[in-house]
Amino acid sequence: MKKSYYLFNPGRLSRDDNTLKFTPVDEAGKDLKPRYLPVEDVDELYVFGSIDANSALYNFLGKNDISVHFFDYYENYTGSFQPKKKLLSGKMLIAQTKAYLNEKKRIEIARKFIDAASYNMLKNLQYYNRRGKDLEPIIEIIKLLQAKVQTSEKIPELMGYEGNIRKNYYDAFNLIINDFVMGTRTMQPPTNEVNSLISFGNMMCYSECLRSIHQTQLEPTISFLHEPGERRFSLSLDLAEVFKPILVDRVIFKVLNKNMLKKEDFDFKLNYVHIKDKAKQVFIQAFEERLGETIMHKSLERKVSYKRLIKLECYKLQKDLLGIEEYVPLKIWW
Repeated sequence: MKKSYYLFNPGRLSRDDNTLKFTPVDEAGKDLKPRYLPVEDVDELYVFGSIDANSALYNFLGKNDISVHFFDYYENYTGSFQPKKKLLSGKMLIAQTKAYLNEKKRIEIARKFIDAASYNMLKNLQYYNRRGKDLEPIIEIIKLLQAKVQTSEKIPELMGYEGNIRKNYYDAFNLIINDFVMGTRTMQPPTNEVNSLISFGNMMCYSECLRSIHQTQLEPTISFLHEPGERRFSLSLDLAEVFKPILVDRVIFKVLNKNMLKKEDFDFKLNYVHIKDKAKQVFIQAFEERLGETIMHKSLERKVSYKRLIKLECYKLQKDLLGIEEYVPLKIWW
């Protein structure tokens, strides 16, 4: 089974016959022992260090359907190399574009993303509420805001409700997480450990959603909740709203509450908090384990992984846009 690989060190990525060769370098620029990755085992690469590569290498990656996701020093996602789409469909592109241009249809789909996201947030809060955390007041506030989502008729209004839901949801992190303080949500740069993990985890989730979209006939630049823009795959932002509570937030609670990460795993700079490389590896391993976990799917009547659920979400959205079956977003039932 293909899997994701993570490159933290600076170095050189090249082709060696039918194998990817990564040669890391030390601080003096001296080559270290190379690492060989059989191309048939690689699904995608996540690059966190400075990588040298040429066009021949990217041609090789493209032919083998391997995506590359790039992150800067501050854990911000900066872009992706995506192979040429194999599942092209003019019919799908037209249907997706028409749905975006149809204000009624667009708001209908956008509402579903937020409704599912808030539902999955509530499931997280209810889980910890049953375990002795006093989260009932926050749960009630989010339920009231979730009800207003159903009557929202404009995207800016809907985004306002989404922002208020998420603000209250993040307030609950101060009660759920034992030895770290969430404070308020801060981005670019994150100003404490929890915020840095949220930003990093969200970027991982966006990348996973983008990869799944690329493996379907959907166009990643045409979205419904987030405004399409230049040089961004905004549909992955839409889908990630559904999956962030399930994937990212539960992993954060795990690595912090089980003391898998401690305060010394973070660097405190002048205006931001940076996750050390070893800590990133711990988080990524927990994130990969989460993606590989399986649940019994209600309609398929078989076990599917969380990673597979993302692609299934894409297929459901496709069917709706093509008029085959109404899109019902993923809501935690287990």
